[in-house]
Amino acid sequence: MKVLITGVAGFIGGALAKLLLNFDYTIVGIDNLNDYYDVSLKKARIKLLEKERNFKFQLLDLIDYSGLIELFETHQFDMVINLAAQAGVRHSFKDPRSYINSNITGFFNILESCRQIPPQHLVYASSSSVYGGTTEKPSKETMKLDKPLTLYAVTKQSNELMAYSYANLFKIPSTGLRFFSVYGPWGRPDMALFKFVKNIYEGKTIELYNNGDMVRDFTYIDDITHGIHKIMLTPPTLEHCEDNVLAKVYNIGRGNPVTLLSFVEAIENEIGKKAIIKHLPMQQGDVALSHADITALKALGYSPKTQVKEGIHHFVNWYKQYYGLIQPHAIAT
Repeated sequence: MKVLITGVAGFIGGALAKLLLNFDYTIVGIDNLNDYYDVSLKKARIKLLEKERNFKFQLLDLIDYSGLIELFETHQFDMVINLAAQAGVRHSFKDPRSYINSNITGFFNILESCRQIPPQHLVYASSSSVYGGTTEKPSKETMKLDKPLTLYAVTKQSNELMAYSYANLFKIPSTGLRFFSVYGPWGRPDMALFKFVKNIYEGKTIELYNNGDMVRDFTYIDDITHGIHKIMLTPPTLEHCEDNVLAKVYNIGRGNPVTLLSFVEAIENEIGKKAIIKHLPMQQGDVALSHADITALKALGYSPKTQVKEGIHHFVNWYKQYYGLIQPHAIAT
């Protein structure tokens, strides 16, 4: 089976490619290697993947429609996993246009490519941010979404609507995944765990918003990628879709949120060093509580297993090896 993974140099894309290669899929990965964060980390992820015989990387931006069509025509993909996007909620305040280009125009180009050369299933990244200012918890896929707090959330909700329309008009089976606070080895430097570990090691201050009274549904990367694999092989069917439209959306989280203070405590215990904490008020566009209802995905066999303490242990071990703080061995994903 031939699979396209967009955003393959990213955190989730790289980890998913490694998992699927273990199952002997043929993977074509694309990425534009933008400089939103350290490009050397992205290149290091690709370098690991390029050791595998069934992996091919191509430098390609989703806004390059002609390049995408040529890619689809050449490879005739069985599955398309779209994980490419301009990431980062807060960065959308500074550079909103990049989110429109990548997350809206780029996703439109993916949909058009799927219309021209249809795969068996399109799986794409949405986000828990689509729940915005809704107060009902845990967040359920059936909830009304009318309170987006950021442009990033708007682009992800737009992706869900776009995918639904293409499933309706052109019968493209699609599944959107609302990711909840993904963390683990090879994670992004702008994410909480990476920043906390780095600053604690360097004796720098870490910032906790809402005076530390935040709750997050932290979900370990291996649980996420195994979940994507299950979903990839379970395209929507008419009997399980409303209005006879082959489109589904699922929460993919751990379903067991923890406070940010306890998360920091677990990092301190793993590193053996106390954090210097600066408490700040709630930040614009943020939410105090993130909690996924994963009932629907569990029905497909999804079962997150990694406890937060274990996940932090794996990340810290990777961080120390990657940045030369201990003698390196084979760096885990």
